[in-house]
Amino acid sequence: MHIWLNGALQDAAAINGTVGVSPLDHGLTTGDGVFETIKIVDGQPFAVTRHLDRLVASATGLGLPAPDLALVRDAIATVVKADPDIAFGRLRITYTGGVSPLSSDRGTDGPTLIVAAQAIERPAPSSAIVTVPWVRNERSAVAGLKTTSYAENVRALAYAKERGGSEAIFANTVGDLCEGTGSNVFCVFGGELVTPTLESGALSGVTRNLVLAWFGGVERDVPLAKLAEADEIFLTSTTRDVQAIHRADDRDLAVPGEVTTAVAKVFAERSADDLDP
Repeated sequence: MHIWLNGALQDAAAINGTVGVSPLDHGLTTGDGVFETIKIVDGQPFAVTRHLDRLVASATGLGLPAPDLALVRDAIATVVKADPDIAFGRLRITYTGGVSPLSSDRGTDGPTLIVAAQAIERPAPSSAIVTVPWVRNERSAVAGLKTTSYAENVRALAYAKERGGSEAIFANTVGDLCEGTGSNVFCVFGGELVTPTLESGALSGVTRNLVLAWFGGVERDVPLAKLAEADEIFLTSTTRDVQAIHRADDRDLAVPGEVTTAVAKVFAERSADDLDP
């Protein structure tokens, strides 16, 4: 793995065990940071512009200065060039508040920027989801922002995996279906494709938005209890693309469903035609 850190490309093995990022970095001490994960296919990153647009929205929404996108793009190109043989992988951009006091106050040294890439296994064609007993706060100061404050996601994902799932599903504070720890949820009811609104607290997922643009669907608040009535369920995310769900909690679903199959086909064809839609 190669890592671009504040202007220089470094080998992960060479810096392992050394202080590459300050122990006073606000991303470490308080989770004050944002990030993006970009899919790599055959050495090429996908939908970079959309991801960078969301990086800016998350950063400014958190009160950080807008990142220098020319610098970020240069870092992406440098990291991808350093490891061009990744058949399938993820590229992670992390942008934090930088060196700061041991408090909630930010420092004045400026943000930290890290870009790293690694090969990963392709996701399974279908998976299982588990609803969790915790909720997303759709009125939170960071609702809809892709922040590095991921502790609740880590806890929820562990809960789901302990119960045989690969993703945890949250409701929000009013009991509506919201999102997964790192994915958006789509349901099919009587042939109609539905996904929760962004007002539910769900992240504006890049893959989610491409599915809506390329295939269509309805954005609507869905009570969590309605998940048990869905004819089909699938998840969307950067590395899952469109992934069918064969079990939701204790309920088995036939996969691949007709609508899920059609969505996956359209997404595969359109994304292959345009690497930066």
